[in-house]
Amino acid sequence: MALPAIMPYPMPTASDLPANRVNWTPDPKRAVLLIHDMQQYFVDAFTAGTSPVIELLENIRALRSACEELGIPVVYSAQPGGQTPEQRGLLQDFWGPGINDGPYQKQIVKELPPGERDIVLTKWRYSAFQKTDFRARLTQLGRDQLIVCGIYAHIGCLMTACEAFMQEVEPFFVADAVADFSLEKHQLAITYAAERCAVAITTERLIKALRGEVGTAAQAEAISEAAPAAESVTLTKDGLRELVADLLQEAPSSLAEHDNLITQWGLDSIRIMSLAERWRRSGAEVTFVELAERPTLADWWALLSARLSRTLPNGDYITT
Repeated sequence: MALPAIMPYPMPTASDLPANRVNWTPDPKRAVLLIHDMQQYFVDAFTAGTSPVIELLENIRALRSACEELGIPVVYSAQPGGQTPEQRGLLQDFWGPGINDGPYQKQIVKELPPGERDIVLTKWRYSAFQKTDFRARLTQLGRDQLIVCGIYAHIGCLMTACEAFMQEVEPFFVADAVADFSLEKHQLAITYAAERCAVAITTERLIKALRGEVGTAAQAEAISEAAPAAESVTLTKDGLRELVADLLQEAPSSLAEHDNLITQWGLDSIRIMSLAERWRRSGAEVTFVELAERPTLADWWALLSARLSRTLPNGDYITT
């Protein structure tokens, strides 16, 4: 039930982000920055001095500095140590007792010390809104946007963003200023946020938007974070091979139909997710799991052909 030891993984970048469903614009007069659970207990699960924790700390520092410069309130969430089983509730069943009652585990990491004007919110559940007065504080501040960064992306960060959305607060999920148990969990959180409750955005883009360094048209593009445009539904077997080869930076002729693209060619989950998203926009309802379970060109072609043939008016769009 203890936290897992987290192996290093690359921090996602702008090109890895999915398309957002909304084009909200971050506004320094409306926003609050939430630095979520950056306590030693949680940060110590990462391998120090490696990705993603290096970028995590750097990007949260950049966000905090920009918010301080622009007069944006900063809130830290922090879980208390030495909770009783009654206080832990069902968290006890999933994670055990949590932070101990000593001073070290509960402290916010030294790289991100709260300032005198910052709010430190005692947090009791995944969402920073549960069992707290966080929503009331936002109302008192006259703020209705929430910039979310910290750990862990698919647990507290995502639940807080989702509840903000349900309480009419626009969340901005800073994809390279959160971190998680693995790249897959990290990407899961970004994708859910972008598709269901928030704007997924990078630190650089968010800061530029807050400073007004991107105009209206450019902002709309920035919010989608370089997500590829919807692809033409025309698909060929050779085109599939060329697309995958391009992602791998290999010659198309070097990829055999039954090669395992993960174990033999090193195709990672981020690129598989980007392919799934691209093909869904083309009308082929495929999932990351389906692609990852059968990672060969032959299997992907069979899957794509079947899915596209269900949705397209005729077979002319699919050629062999």
